[in-house]
Amino acid sequence: MENTNTPIFTSPKLLDQVRNLIRVKHYSIRTETQYVQWIKRYILFHNKRHPSEMGATEVASFLTHLAVSGHVSSSTQNQALSAILFLYRDVLGVDLPWLKDVVRAKQPQRLPVVLTRTEVRAILARIKGAHGLMAHLLYGTGMRLMECVRLRVKDVDFERLEILIRDGKGAKDRITMLPDSIAPLLQAHLVQRRVLFDDDARMGKVSVYLPDALAVKYPNAPQEWGWQYIFPSGSFSVDPRSGVERRHHIDEKLLQRAMKKAVQETGIPKPATPHTLRHSFATHLLESGYDIRTIQELLGHADVATTMIYTHVLNKGGRGVTSPLDQL
Repeated sequence: MENTNTPIFTSPKLLDQVRNLIRVKHYSIRTETQYVQWIKRYILFHNKRHPSEMGATEVASFLTHLAVSGHVSSSTQNQALSAILFLYRDVLGVDLPWLKDVVRAKQPQRLPVVLTRTEVRAILARIKGAHGLMAHLLYGTGMRLMECVRLRVKDVDFERLEILIRDGKGAKDRITMLPDSIAPLLQAHLVQRRVLFDDDARMGKVSVYLPDALAVKYPNAPQEWGWQYIFPSGSFSVDPRSGVERRHHIDEKLLQRAMKKAVQETGIPKPATPHTLRHSFATHLLESGYDIRTIQELLGHADVATTMIYTHVLNKGGRGVTSPLDQL
């Protein structure tokens, strides 16, 4: 059994190597945190043996433990495997034949939860303030939650009614529409956001995080209005990587809680989350007759097969198919 109460006694050099390489590869802070956590758990599970002394048998037993004793989902199990493989292949430079034989857990093929237009309307009406604006953007644009949270002022083009989503999933940029109905609300929000920006500037705390060493290439950019987060945090925090204190973007958990509360208030029994608004966006576009390739580009899917899942949602419930019972 895994003893989570045992004090961590892994080599700090090893974990530092993991963190450093993750940053060289420009992985997110979330990926860094998760990978370090899984590597620690893997080493602790095997009584602090060094990974170089272990192989396929130890990896398989750890993953089995997670599934059987930990009751983790297949996606969580695969995340743990990715962290371990990163440790061997990238950090330790171990190229062993067994790495190719490690099998990932099969992902269950489930249809996404989709809300009706009436349900979306009822939920959006119950989310107020900045959280309500973000929820409207998720449904109106098809953005992912973190794409919305990380939006910068310069990414919105009110004249062309477009939003540029930078560094989305797979490190890809794409353009989606800015709904005409929400543009005035977003402009009003940015007026208030500018007031906060000016207040921070007077305190000398207007600097914002920039990815991929852009702050080195453009030294003044972190203090510029265009690079500011549209949805900022209500307080300053210390960057875990640089140690700099500044205002980051809003915590995505706040919108998740607001969404959960709104769903409960409406009495809708579906397990709807902010990501459900993205699923609903795609499904409702299909219902309106838009081309699957267009929807694929708006969602940022690399493969149209991923987008095709929404056609199955449309067929569910009898859309386009008449039940033989109704023909009796």
